Amino acid sequence: MSPHRARTGTGEFWRLAARRLGAQRGAMSALCVLAGIILACLLLPWLSPYDYYTPHLELLSRGPMLAGGHILGTDPLGRDLLVRVMWGCRISLGIGLAASLVSVLIGVAWGASAGYAGGLIDAAMMRLVDILYSVPFVPFVIVLTVLFGRELWLIFVAIGAVSWLDIARIVRGQTLSLKQREFVEAARVAGVRGIRMIERHIVPNLIGIVVVYATLTIPTVILFEAFLSFLGLGVQSPLASLGSMVADGASEMQSHPHLLIVPAAFLSAIIYSFNYLGDGLRDALDPRER
Repeated sequence: MSPHRARTGTGEFWRLAARRLGAQRGAMSALCVLAGIILACLLLPWLSPYDYYTPHLELLSRGPMLAGGHILGTDPLGRDLLVRVMWGCRISLGIGLAASLVSVLIGVAWGASAGYAGGLIDAAMMRLVDILYSVPFVPFVIVLTVLFGRELWLIFVAIGAVSWLDIARIVRGQTLSLKQREFVEAARVAGVRGIRMIERHIVPNLIGIVVVYATLTIPTVILFEAFLSFLGLGVQSPLASLGSMVADGASEMQSHPHLLIVPAAFLSAIIYSFNYLGDGLRDALDPRER
């Protein structure tokens, strides 16, 4: 455990971080916005009498109206736009959270192992990271689509294949610094080696930066998914993500602008909120960088 953690204790460290985070209005406002969106996308589709896939030909591309309960209007097939957007938020947030979790797990394991091992093992592992960096993202996704079809799980594979590279480099750099610290040397003298050293002394002291980076990775992953859906390589109808809804709304922008404005507003709110929350967590977990 690092000297700072040793002095304050793990519980006290997190209590102080929570207090510092609570004092930041921007981060707390972002957290409230995210909580509201998550709550809405979980409850509103369940409470609404409409589903996300059944067309209503008598209500094609209607604007916002209270009659019939279509508060945000309908899409070109007459489906309730509010329910569609809530389902889009579910899928975009689900992909963002799941892919970010996978990328963090792979990146932390890879970076910590490379940094702790050092020498030729470190060089070989990081050269593989450099090779993966050079793989073009969009052609890679197109190849996967051709080989396996347009399945939702391919989005996780495609995004997961590239999103862990940055955190692996960051964790590796932090590990190179941590393994020279006194508490690691003391553990080594006590006989702690290999995976036990990484699990008990390296990774616990990376939690702060990992939490911050995970929070900032989520909007990046959501933008990746939105980009793929905008190109027609992401979520397929009748399901919809915010990216695919923005793509559909762009083609109707002049005649029915609400089809673009509504999903784009939710997408922007989610991305900005995660970015503000990530900045707040960075300042709360490491106040010396403020």
